[in-house]
Amino acid sequence: MPTALTLERLRRYAVARSLFEPTTLPRAIAKLGFVQLDPIRAPARAQDLTLRHRVDGYRAGELEARYPRLAVEEDFFVNYGVLPRSTQQRMHPRTERTEWPRARWAQAEAVLAFVRSRGVVHPREVDAAFAHGTAKNWFGGNSRASTQLLDGMHYRGLLRVARRESGVRLYAPQLAHEREAPADPDAHLDALIDVAVATYAPLPAATLSRLVMWLGSAAAPQWRERRRAALARAKARLPQATVDGGLWIWPAGESPGGRRFADDGVLGERLRLLAPFDPVVWDRERFERFWGWAYRFEAYTPAPKRVRGYYALPMLWRGQVIGWANAAVRGGRLQLQPGYVSGRAPSDAAFGPALQEEEARLERFLGL
Repeated sequence: MPTALTLERLRRYAVARSLFEPTTLPRAIAKLGFVQLDPIRAPARAQDLTLRHRVDGYRAGELEARYPRLAVEEDFFVNYGVLPRSTQQRMHPRTERTEWPRARWAQAEAVLAFVRSRGVVHPREVDAAFAHGTAKNWFGGNSRASTQLLDGMHYRGLLRVARRESGVRLYAPQLAHEREAPADPDAHLDALIDVAVATYAPLPAATLSRLVMWLGSAAAPQWRERRRAALARAKARLPQATVDGGLWIWPAGESPGGRRFADDGVLGERLRLLAPFDPVVWDRERFERFWGWAYRFEAYTPAPKRVRGYYALPMLWRGQVIGWANAAVRGGRLQLQPGYVSGRAPSDAAFGPALQEEEARLERFLGL
């Protein structure tokens, strides 16, 4: 390591490696490794808010519009999102922890034949053709049983998301690729862990442990029993260092203390409002260590109990997350409501123009 690591250097490394020079959409997704999806639009969906900082000239909705032409897939990884098809295929054939009864499989086979005959289907077409009725959902309410069946078939690798219409997933038969279990599942699991580490590095050791556990629960439940051994291998092979009393881990071949991450280029005068699930701020434990305050996603918190707001966007300026902003479009115009950890805006003369420039970028991104 060319220079002794400090928390400040790790913070610079985290920001600089994730907020790389804007590139094309396919390259940005490949560099990120995984883009978390979220349906809330405030003022745009999380995936669009994440990609706008990393894709040259990106506009809200571009991922959804271009998705059918990209070599990417929607699927569960550490959360639900979009990832390169080559990574997604490593998670399949996926064996769900809960086996379907024979009657459920009969329904799935009938729906699969229907989808194959149509090519691409909307959930309402399946519901109209099969009249599966309603079923209890995860939230205790009722939803269409056909929708739940399609979700389950997608998760099991029988279907893929072909595209979306107004946010609704349209399904197609899974692309033809190798369906047999891999000869070396440990190699596949290690590769998935490397993707997760590259997406969110540098990681506190506890975060790495959680990611490996989640990968074995959501991405590849068929390998749940291999998670602890995979975690031990990751800790043995990935670079790491103890900084500020904690163990930190990052991808092989990178040097957090190297010259590449030492300059102020990406940490300079450009202010950025980040998505709540942006890789820079995703790990709440790391967030608190880096920036000294607790950020929480409060969209599902009752309004009287919210501290930052419904969809507070972390505000990154000069390498520090100094506050947040809630953004809304009213009457065709963008309105920002900023808040600051210190209780007031920075007094630096450069801050006001930087915030105005970010507001203008958001307006262009939204097409206002």
